[in-house]
Amino acid sequence: MSDIVLKPGKEKSLLRRHPWVYATAVAQAVGRPLAGDTVRVVDSRGNFLAWGAFSPDSQIRVRCWSFHEDERIDAAWMTARVHDAVARRASLAARTDAVRLVFGEADALPGFVADRYAGQLVVQFLAAGVERWREALIDALAAATGCADVYERSDAAAREREGLAPRTGVLRGTEPPAEVEIVEDGVRYGVDVARGHKTGFYLDQRESRRRVAELAARVGPGAAVLNCFSYTGGFSLAALRAGAAHAVSVDSSADALAMAARNAVRNGLPEAAFECRVSKVADAQKALAAEGRMFDIVVLDPPKFAPSAHHVDKAARAYKDVNLKGMKLVKPGGYLLAFSCSGAIGVDLFQKIVAGAAIDSGLEFVLLERLAAGIDHPMRMTHPEGEYLKGLLLQRVA
Repeated sequence: MSDIVLKPGKEKSLLRRHPWVYATAVAQAVGRPLAGDTVRVVDSRGNFLAWGAFSPDSQIRVRCWSFHEDERIDAAWMTARVHDAVARRASLAARTDAVRLVFGEADALPGFVADRYAGQLVVQFLAAGVERWREALIDALAAATGCADVYERSDAAAREREGLAPRTGVLRGTEPPAEVEIVEDGVRYGVDVARGHKTGFYLDQRESRRRVAELAARVGPGAAVLNCFSYTGGFSLAALRAGAAHAVSVDSSADALAMAARNAVRNGLPEAAFECRVSKVADAQKALAAEGRMFDIVVLDPPKFAPSAHHVDKAARAYKDVNLKGMKLVKPGGYLLAFSCSGAIGVDLFQKIVAGAAIDSGLEFVLLERLAAGIDHPMRMTHPEGEYLKGLLLQRVA
């Protein structure tokens, strides 16, 4: 067992149980730890702080497993963490068969993500520590869920920052179908787990899709919806199934919108109610404004504009622009749902950006709610970096 000795004063974050040790905080490594090895993190005086996984190629040099010295980090420990995580999501089974079962640091398994789509499991190993324990974690996940089919999507940029090569493909069972069908709050969706965004679907927007359905029902049968950055049409489908009359889905990916159209068929929706536009969102917003189109509900769910803190200024301008244009398409009394999935953009900053867009629009909006991911995407209170998705529900004052 190797020790990672911290520089004087660098133990403060670990004493608050923050799970990351940055390379700049490390004084020395006693021994020769390899990538993924379990190491003992100690302060400059040799006092125990945490057990963690060593990652020599990452700026996050150690990701902590536990802050209890008497714990043994082994396969049984990994199994217990997986079973605990799966059990915490059990209540979602009444609403959906698509759930994030394990969410990295929030479940004390830094870098491990596991999603369930009906009978298909999709996993990501995004850090050196969980890469070392991959077989134990897969065994535990299969045992906890009873699912035989496991597919790997370890192709995110975070893995490269750990010095790990991308890995994708079948880990257990059979090749997944081109589209796995899931059900969420009565709506059917096709999911491409092998090639789709993230692990195939935006599970983190479940609660906001339900909120859009509620808003559509509140507006009534004539509700018109604009879904920007729509991907495979999640918000559009939720609104139409709740009684909206028409939904426009805008995305730059023709493949995503083709699946969105198939999802509309899955749900028995009339073809005339489901409109798709393959376009950049800025261009579509301009075109819709020129056409004089207005909507009862506008959803703006863009990709990550700020992948790091270095991109915040540029991202802020992009968020303001897309929200400014979106606001002008909201009917008086209508609703705007604005989202950011950029971890580098905090909740307060995002609200200021959207407020700036409202000021420039010359229209009056009120903030009704702040929106976030559901219970299968929890945030550990000592790891605020886990809160990446934030949203605002606004209403235009009539």
